Amino acid sequence: MKRLLLLPALLLGTASFAANSSYEISPMIGYNLAEGNVGFKGDDHFLGGLELQYNYENSKNSPEISVLYSPSADYDGGGDTSITRTLLNGVYSFDKIGDITPFAKAGLGYEFVGSERTNQNEDGLVLDAGAGLKVPFAPSWAFKTEALYLAKVSSAHNDNADNNLIAMIGHTYTFGAKAQEAPKEEPKIEEVIEETTVVAVVVPETDSDGDGIYDKLDKCPNTPAGSTVGADGCQISMDDDHDGVLNAQDICPDTPAGEAVNSDGCPATVNLHINFENNSAAIKADSNARLDKYADFLKKHTNYSAKIVGYTDSRGSASYNKKLSLKRATV
Repeated sequence: MKRLLLLPALLLGTASFAANSSYEISPMIGYNLAEGNVGFKGDDHFLGGLELQYNYENSKNSPEISVLYSPSADYDGGGDTSITRTLLNGVYSFDKIGDITPFAKAGLGYEFVGSERTNQNEDGLVLDAGAGLKVPFAPSWAFKTEALYLAKVSSAHNDNADNNLIAMIGHTYTFGAKAQEAPKEEPKIEEVIEETTVVAVVVPETDSDGDGIYDKLDKCPNTPAGSTVGADGCQISMDDDHDGVLNAQDICPDTPAGEAVNSDGCPATVNLHINFENNSAAIKADSNARLDKYADFLKKHTNYSAKIVGYTDSRGSASYNKKLSLKRATV
C-alpha cells in the first residue's frame, strides 16, 4: 500500500511545476546488476521503467520522476521478489554534439521489495547518479540510453549501502511545448500619390531707384539718380579728378591735378582774368565765356563770393586810370 501512495504523490508534485515549456516521457527496459550480499541468484535481473521529465524554458536543469520495476528477481535458495524503485532526480542537459544531447542526473528515492528477507533484502532509501544520451530520429521522438548507479541504505547490512548498476535503453517522446506565437503582421499602408499641377507665376522684378539693382537685392533703395552703386545697390564714392574730395561731395569735379581745393572740391582761390578793349570798359569777346561760367557758379553756390579788382596800364594820368578802373569793375 505504501508504494501505491508514494508514486501518485511524486507525480502530483512534479505536475504542479508545469506552467510553460515541455514534458518528456520515456518508457525504458534494462538490466540490473546487484551486489552479491543481496542474495539474488546470478546477481542480476531484468527491469522496466518509466521516466517523466519536465523541461523549463531556457534552462539546462530539469526535474525528473522515475519508476523502475523488476517483476521477478530470483533469490538464491528459491523464491523470488518484485522490486519497485521510485526516484526523484535533477537532470542537467549538456550542449548538443551534432544532434546528440548528453545528460547527467542525480537524486534520491525509495526501493520497495515485494518479498523482503530479513537481514538480507529489505525496503530502504536509495541514492542514485547516472548519465546518458538522447538521439532524435523523428519530430518529438528520440532514442534514449542511460547508465544508473544506485546505493540503498538499509538495516539488513548494518546500514551499509547495497550497490546496484543499471543499464537501460528506450524511447523519449516530447510533448506540451508551447507553440511560438506567429509574428503579428503589421497593417499595410498603401501610399496614394496624387498628381499635382503646379502653376508658376512670374512676378516682374522692379528697380524703384533706377540704379540697376532690383529692389529685393537693393540694400540702399533710395540712391540718387545717376549714382554709381555696387552689387548691393549702395552708392560707391569715387574721386574722378583726384583732388581728395569724392564725387558725391565734389561740386568742382574738374579741378586741375595738384591744385589746392576746399572741402567742396573747388580751388581755394580762383583768379578770373578778363581782358578789356584798349582805353575802354568794354570786355573783349574772348573773355565772355569764362565770365559766364563763373557767374553761373556763383548763382548756383551762393555760399561763395567774389572779389573784383580792376587794373590799367601805366599810360595816362593816375586820376584818369583810376576812373577807368572803377568803370571796368562795375561793368
